[in-house]
Amino acid sequence: MSKFLSSTFALLVFTFISCTHSGDKLPIAGEREVVKKMIDGKEVVDTIYQTIPPFSFTDQDGNTITNQTFKNKIYVADFVFLSCNSICPKMNVQMKRLYDKYTGNPVIVFLSHTIDPENDTKVRIKEYMNSLKVETSKWHFVRGPEEDILKIANQGYFYVAYKDSVHVDPAKQYQHSGWMILVDPQGRVRSAKDGTDQFEVEKLIKDIDILLAEVKDEVSREGKIK
Repeated sequence: MSKFLSSTFALLVFTFISCTHSGDKLPIAGEREVVKKMIDGKEVVDTIYQTIPPFSFTDQDGNTITNQTFKNKIYVADFVFLSCNSICPKMNVQMKRLYDKYTGNPVIVFLSHTIDPENDTKVRIKEYMNSLKVETSKWHFVRGPEEDILKIANQGYFYVAYKDSVHVDPAKQYQHSGWMILVDPQGRVRSAKDGTDQFEVEKLIKDIDILLAEVKDEVSREGKIK
């Protein structure tokens, strides 16, 4: 992944995140809209935040995975492909690290997307996930139409991912950033860190714990996750 793409992503998203992180509550990335509505006869100002757009993909077990799969869940998302021999192996190691750390926590799940669905068949993905010896209901590795995967990466998760038609080598056909994206139960992006860097992933772990505490507080106050 080029330094240009990484720095472009940082300018678009992480400047906001790093400047507004309060330490006890994570910021909400993306666009927002301030709206007025009536509640009990009173006008209330509310903020509507950008969320991950609707999606429908298929995981390693052939299950249909949608936004509803992550209802009342926190999840970490990334975009990789199995032929990648540059940043993806590092990202996969760090994602497994996160899985191992939170394997006993039912609130946290993981979502990997292949950006090379032509070569990453269901069988190949299944074999890969079996090799990791993970609970596949907790870590979904999904595939779908290439256009849909790249679109949601770029527009939904603030990712940088595209097909580089110059290369015929499957290992070099796709260019993408190495970010791991933390999404809250409302489908809002709350953090992102470089998944190729173990020290950045340690920061992501801290952000996950902050979000877990936030969700726990919401459950305590409301009896459910909003």
